[in-house]
Amino acid sequence: MIRKEDVYKIGVFNKPHGIHGELSFTFTDDIFDRVEAEYLICQLDGIFVPFFLEEYRFRSDFTALVKLEGIDTAERARMFTNVEVYFPAQHAEDAAPGELTWDFFVGCRVEEVKHGDLGEVTEVDTTTINTLFVVDYQGEELLIPAQEEFIRNIDQKHKVITMELPEGLLALDETEEV
Repeated sequence: MIRKEDVYKIGVFNKPHGIHGELSFTFTDDIFDRVEAEYLICQLDGIFVPFFLEEYRFRSDFTALVKLEGIDTAERARMFTNVEVYFPAQHAEDAAPGELTWDFFVGCRVEEVKHGDLGEVTEVDTTTINTLFVVDYQGEELLIPAQEEFIRNIDQKHKVITMELPEGLLALDETEEV
């Protein structure tokens, strides 16, 4: 069984293309091409399911047309409309840190050298000038700058980011209520 911690999101299937079961695929990470993937993973009804690639071709830097094995009609391809596409995290473990995309970091644990475990990255906000890790810290949303100067280590295999943040950047309530 494929677990959420074993995969990371690389894109989404948009809609069928043509009548032979091809799918339009918008991706944020082209790792499926860099490692010559045999399959992509989709989450259907809450279960991660691998689908073998028959062929694909790029349409732009962020889109491709994908043909999955066994999906031979537009009707069958429609069931993949707006379905998120994942890839095995084990392939990202071998990537150099500069080759990782922001989507890889979703699901990683963040540890700070002085404060310890801060929580899990739930999303990466790239809408601002400074990219931010959005971390679930004890049920609260914590925004941490995803700057290289603060990152001490990235354990890709165990999905742990070790950071050393400047004093005062984290507004953690360290006092106990009486």
